[in-house]
Amino acid sequence: MALNLIFLGPPGAGKGTLAVRAKELINAPHISTGNIFREAIAAKTDLGLKVKAIIDSGGLVDDETTIALIKERLAQKDASNGYILDGFPRTTAQAEALSGFSSVTKAINFDATDDVVLKRLGGRRVCRKCGFNWHKTFNPPKNENICDKCGGDIYTRDDDKAEAVQKRLAVYREQTAPLIDWYKKAGLLCEINANSGVEETLIAFKNIFNL
Repeated sequence: MALNLIFLGPPGAGKGTLAVRAKELINAPHISTGNIFREAIAAKTDLGLKVKAIIDSGGLVDDETTIALIKERLAQKDASNGYILDGFPRTTAQAEALSGFSSVTKAINFDATDDVVLKRLGGRRVCRKCGFNWHKTFNPPKNENICDKCGGDIYTRDDDKAEAVQKRLAVYREQTAPLIDWYKKAGLLCEINANSGVEETLIAFKNIFNL
């Protein structure tokens, strides 16, 4: 059975990390809005060119364009056997639009406390070259400033600094947290405690679907 999944949760809850593991289990693509934007721009589709113009001007991609891109992406062959959406929907308006062209199996809320989020994101460091995520506590590179995988420079993203994380959490609560109630009312919500490590979270995910 194809599983059409939505991953919800605050920044730092581990959605992206788990999605990398989960997509192999359900044999379906992990689709994030950031990747969709990059792929559409690279493919130079009409929507991709529109997104490039918006991003190049420093603007935020509007709901209508984002929804159209998601619809275009889910129509591709690899998503016919299911998908994991990460970063979409971000609002109830987007959730309502999605329900108009795709049937969601479950929305999984990865619940993590603010303390856990701050600890995870505050220690996250990213390779400028290959984009791999390191962590100064949980997954440090052998050399503090050099990526083990490609030799690239490692840095802390501006949006992973404590003040920025607090702002991201505030935006999440205001805009995205209402999605939890929306999917709960629709009878599609599952809750996973994401305060533990990746392996424990993965076991909880597998138990939901008897994988």
